[in-house]
Amino acid sequence: MTVLRYEQGKFDFRRSADEESGATGYTWAAVEIKACLKNGFAVVTRNSWVLAYADGERIKPVGVTYDDFPRPEYPRMATVKAGTCVRGTTVFAVPAKRRPLRVLYTSKTPETPAEWTVPKARPVT
Repeated sequence: MTVLRYEQGKFDFRRSADEESGATGYTWAAVEIKACLKNGFAVVTRNSWVLAYADGERIKPVGVTYDDFPRPEYPRMATVKAGTCVRGTTVFAVPAKRRPLRVLYTSKTPETPAEWTVPKARPVT
């Protein structure tokens, strides 16, 4: 598994992140993920992915999808067979003025969560 990309605040979906989160000051973020399997089979789900913040807060992906979310979407649930991959984007409603430190894969298998560092935001030039 790998995290290919993290983007925050670059989306203008028809439903706001504030509406989705039920609070003000939120924006949309998207994580592009790819999972491949060498042996056997496995069930993957976007619900195992979490954004982790410096203060310990963890945010799960939104529970809904909309037609204007980035495509392809990472599946809600899919079986991956040996020699195949699944790739897609998972969307989160996140605090607009904060950026997560890590993207975590929190499935019970593997027993230790896999994690990826979120790169610092690049200044707009």
